[in-house]
Amino acid sequence: MKGKILVTGGTGYIGSHTVVELQNSGYEVVIVDNLSNSNADVVDNIEKVSGIRPAFEMVDCLDFNGMNAVFDKHPGIKAIIHFAASKAVGESVQKPLLYYRNNLVSLVNVLELMPMHKVEGIVFSSSCTVYGQPDILPVTEEAPIKKAESPYGNTKQINEEIIHDTVASGSPISAILLRYFNPIGAHPTALLGELPNGVPQNLVPFLTQTAMGIREELSVFGDDYDTPDGSCIRDFINVVDLAKAHVIAIDRILESKQLEPVEVFNIGTGRGLSVLELIKGFEESTGVKLNYKIVGRRAGDIEKVWANPDKANNVLGWTAKETIEDTLRSAWNWQLKLRERGIQ
Repeated sequence: MKGKILVTGGTGYIGSHTVVELQNSGYEVVIVDNLSNSNADVVDNIEKVSGIRPAFEMVDCLDFNGMNAVFDKHPGIKAIIHFAASKAVGESVQKPLLYYRNNLVSLVNVLELMPMHKVEGIVFSSSCTVYGQPDILPVTEEAPIKKAESPYGNTKQINEEIIHDTVASGSPISAILLRYFNPIGAHPTALLGELPNGVPQNLVPFLTQTAMGIREELSVFGDDYDTPDGSCIRDFINVVDLAKAHVIAIDRILESKQLEPVEVFNIGTGRGLSVLELIKGFEESTGVKLNYKIVGRRAGDIEKVWANPDKANNVLGWTAKETIEDTLRSAWNWQLKLRERGIQ
């Protein structure tokens, strides 16, 4: 075994895929999750995919004593990947205090506990939302941080500042901040994927649920943007590719390869794809026609953003490898598997 890694939010969408990749790479994993946006049977599916059952503790990261007990129960944790957070943009506008409490206090607790238990480093789940609408595309890590469009986006910005300030204060930890673009798709086994509670907040789950007939139609928010087909453009990245970036970041921390105590990397494909292009790609790669309609713009949506992933490619040695066609097929296969299991 290469070492013990704590993954907060490890039964969630990105977290579960990352646990599999960590285990495939020889790490021992401890998951902490309060199951507020996931299910305990995800642990079973992680075991089916990887052949290894990770340790699982049902604890809320807001519970300092509960988290302290996790470190006592699982001594020797080398590093943390911190996913645990509330993540729906629209909900954050309606419930800002919930988001500030969940997303900020959970990180503060983790950072406070790390030196107490001799944990060396943290990989933080950040977001391209910190860039707002960039002035220059593709966006690099040097692009200015703009005022957040939502409380959710603001928590990502503040959390990045908290990590920078904590490391600068002399805390004996290092950090890598991964700014994700738009994760989509599912594990090729169709045993792990995105399973939102209630109405999906993200495009692809809503798209696959519409294709399945669970949702009546998909709304495309705006066709009058300054883009080739008028719909918003995003950088859609396969979730397994994204998970592998976390493993490389953990390797980098534990092998002391960092050039700075806090490093930042964009994790994206470098390719912008419009919402209408994504719909067309789904129809072509699955053979399933989608019922969708154009509606008015949605408040807070950024017109276009995609990554310049050169730093991650050259410094981390990570690249996005999965095609958009395979990624969309994986999302559809996951939706079909959910129907087989009697879910949704």
